[in-house]
Amino acid sequence: MDGGTLLGADADDDASGADRVVLHVDMDCFYASCERLREPALRGEPVVVGMGYEPGGTVGAVATASYEARAFGVGSAMPITEALDRLPRRADADPADPDAPDPSEAGHYRPVELAFYEEVADDVKAVLHDCADVVREVSIDEAYLDVTDRTAWDAVGGDDPPASNAAGPARVRTLAEGYARHVRERIEREAGVPASVGVAPNMSTAKVASDADKPDGLVVVPPGSVEAFLAPLPTAALHGVGPVTERELAERGIETAGDVAAADPEALAEAFGDRGRELVRRARGEDDREVTPRGLPKSLSRESSLARTADEERKRETVSALATDVARRARERGCLYRTIGIKAVRPPFDVNTRARSLPGPVDDPDLVEEVALDLLGEFDDDEVRKLGVRVSNLDFAEGDQATLAGFEGAEGADRGADRGDGSGTVRIASGDDDADGGEITDWVDGDPRNGREAADRADPSGRDGQASLDDWA
Repeated sequence: MDGGTLLGADADDDASGADRVVLHVDMDCFYASCERLREPALRGEPVVVGMGYEPGGTVGAVATASYEARAFGVGSAMPITEALDRLPRRADADPADPDAPDPSEAGHYRPVELAFYEEVADDVKAVLHDCADVVREVSIDEAYLDVTDRTAWDAVGGDDPPASNAAGPARVRTLAEGYARHVRERIEREAGVPASVGVAPNMSTAKVASDADKPDGLVVVPPGSVEAFLAPLPTAALHGVGPVTERELAERGIETAGDVAAADPEALAEAFGDRGRELVRRARGEDDREVTPRGLPKSLSRESSLARTADEERKRETVSALATDVARRARERGCLYRTIGIKAVRPPFDVNTRARSLPGPVDDPDLVEEVALDLLGEFDDDEVRKLGVRVSNLDFAEGDQATLAGFEGAEGADRGADRGDGSGTVRIASGDDDADGGEITDWVDGDPRNGREAADRADPSGRDGQASLDDWA
């Protein structure tokens, strides 16, 4: 198509780079969704996950609250004591006790289990990296995907395209809509947790779109309709506008994104610095940033879901294939690795990870397969529903590699000393050097900044999503 325009789109409104197809994937109440994955009985129930919270306690803060819990006024970063005032614990409810909470007005409280959430996030990431050549992981529950090379804004059905099934301004169904639906359904099917997806020609609009129809939403904003989509939204919907900035804009009579778009950029720059000009650009749908990965990956992995099986040969064949693929990807990226690991998920969702550290960085596909199969031996008699292979502690700098002979020579002392157990087998836990980073943040472009933006983030009112564990720690 010419310039990425669609039926009903104004070609003159078509911004530079409008052919780009960007998805913003935002997991819905991710920690609560993970708890429901582990405890299916929690589905449809109010769920509160607390930072620094112990079962039965009142200390801590809300990391995330399910939408059912939010209906009672529970929000991210709220003290647990306040959350309990609004939504008592279901465990304390007793229909026979008139002084006990009403079960229909009580919820389930769970402590943060970051190691488990990271395992689920790994499953989500595996889908995202399989569905896009370029992925920008923003946090444990949020990512941008550039899928321009996988799909397009072309309408489905030629001259008589069907109506769009997505929320948002899309009038006709496009290839981009179908692909976004495919990504969302794969996450639900393979990771077991729901996601909302925004589709747009640029990052900032895709971000707004993913928030516009939660939970389990799909909002499509085709080229030519970006500014019209943004205009009626409250200023808080724009990325970078928190409660403090929203209030200061309202004091200037600016209450919608359309008001921001019509504002004098220099006047806003006087009030908000360079960010004022940026807000005007975003409100006008102007964002030419490319989706770029955040730094170098800490690990490379590949996983495969299986029908429940205890067949040893089937498991070994799967791990061998996964090891071959992971080693190939590492070689294509020109990286060496110092740790080789596997993941074995026993039904229903018992996640087990094992890894072995090497004395130095290597590029050795045969070694990846050998170590992975050796680690798999611990699960020879177990039924599994998923298997994975990972190489981590990556080294992208050129240098001497450890040889296979050097690895074998370190079988006892060197690798045992690495974790102090003499076995050479590492049990991965959150915070282990071999584990993927689990920094949980709720901002997009780098470190949290000082001043007004920090205040916006610190005020949880009206904010969707999860409080930062870094803030709590």
